[in-house]
Amino acid sequence: LALLSVALTWPLLFLQVTSLVEVVCLLVFFGRLTHFAKVTLRNVFWKDTKNICIMVAILLSLTDLAIYGVLRIYNVKSIRWSRIVRPIFLINFAESRQIRRAFRSIRNTLPEITYVFLLFMFSLLMFSLMALKLFGERNLRTAEGLPYFKNYLEIVFDLYVLVTTANSPDVMMPAFDFSSWYALFFIAFVIINTYIFMSLFLAVVYNNYKKHLKVMFGGVSG
Repeated sequence: LALLSVALTWPLLFLQVTSLVEVVCLLVFFGRLTHFAKVTLRNVFWKDTKNICIMVAILLSLTDLAIYGVLRIYNVKSIRWSRIVRPIFLINFAESRQIRRAFRSIRNTLPEITYVFLLFMFSLLMFSLMALKLFGERNLRTAEGLPYFKNYLEIVFDLYVLVTTANSPDVMMPAFDFSSWYALFFIAFVIINTYIFMSLFLAVVYNNYKKHLKVMFGGVSG
């Protein structure tokens, strides 16, 4: 009975300890923000969006923690939705200048890789449509006995996974067992999308990220 009681109370005790640690961390963050507000001009402090982001994140976290605690008292299950705002603390503190620079570089790189990504998606959708026409009407079955390449969205997902080669060669075996010539379809897909498009995508991401990172390091500190 004693062991059972400990086992039942352990999750609640763990939640209390973690909540206490979270409150302490939030108080430390709030103390840092208050100290910075005292040593900074008021108009300068409120014009800095980093300070506002930290303040909003603290308020959201405390509110979520209070709601979660009240619901736990009444044995109502809930989700800690404020956890998604925790990266704000990592990005917006003064010691995180390099992280902010890297984040800006990623943000500035995204528009420039959109065209390559759209071309890749177009190729994936076209190959999926070809696979539906080639295999969908032949009543093929997978090793588990499920219909093979009957649903277009499932085909898109399977071929997307094939780009990573995670499901190779399993995804092509039903077609290969029906006719070995169908292997040419998957070989062409892998060459175009895995080797050409992924290499091109990686090159564009790397070059643009490096360019924006040089601009950030050569410009004004964030």
